[in-house]
Amino acid sequence: MLLDTQRAAAPLSREEISAIAHADHPIKSPLDDDAVSRLLEHGLPRGDERVLDLGCGTAEWLLRALTTRPQLHAEGVDVSEVSLTQARRTAGRIGVDERLVLHRQEAAHFTSPQSYDLVISVGSTHAFGGLLPTLAAAREHLAPGGRVLIGESFWDRTPSPEALEMFGELADLAATVDLVVADGWTPVHGHVSTRSELDAYEWACWGSLAAWALDHPDDPAAAQALETANAARSDWLHGYRDSFGFVCLVLRRTSE
Repeated sequence: MLLDTQRAAAPLSREEISAIAHADHPIKSPLDDDAVSRLLEHGLPRGDERVLDLGCGTAEWLLRALTTRPQLHAEGVDVSEVSLTQARRTAGRIGVDERLVLHRQEAAHFTSPQSYDLVISVGSTHAFGGLLPTLAAAREHLAPGGRVLIGESFWDRTPSPEALEMFGELADLAATVDLVVADGWTPVHGHVSTRSELDAYEWACWGSLAAWALDHPDDPAAAQALETANAARSDWLHGYRDSFGFVCLVLRRTSE
């Protein structure tokens, strides 16, 4: 959340807008808490793994995993200092900061001398240039027998021209999974976001941003926040609500 104190008359940055919009939906993907828990259970079968999140944002996946698994160690990579600062603050508050290391840099450029039992990249494939480049990056960090938890968009039905303009060319669900399998991966668990999860995510994001604008009428950025929320809600309802889908897959390498 932005500070409630007096702000300079400057537009909100994308980081600030994202922080406000995701205040009530910190996982930043169209997933409910039960789905997140199940995905982590399948990605972390032992509970003492070493985990890497490429494009971690506020490290919500890592924080949830660390909270329920006291033997776990985790690292996150992201370019946003705003998000990483929030992650560090939350980690300290819930007492997992000694088991969490955060790196501020491009996820695609991250290197490490060690390997990881689980590599996470949910909703961050754009940072690598697509699904297959993301899997290639994850493969470089993965320990033998390790798993990848990846989240990707797909077209659930034929998109409108407006939706295509917003998201570009996406495959359907079957083609997305086929692409992953052909790249040498085997899904061992998956979750397709339900209509309820997809709708809840959109309502939460643009509702939080609109509410912030209404709660801060004297803030110089209030008009921008409200305009952004209204435009994004309209894009969703009129553009991609009926065609957009999201899938998370827990993957193992078909051949080590």
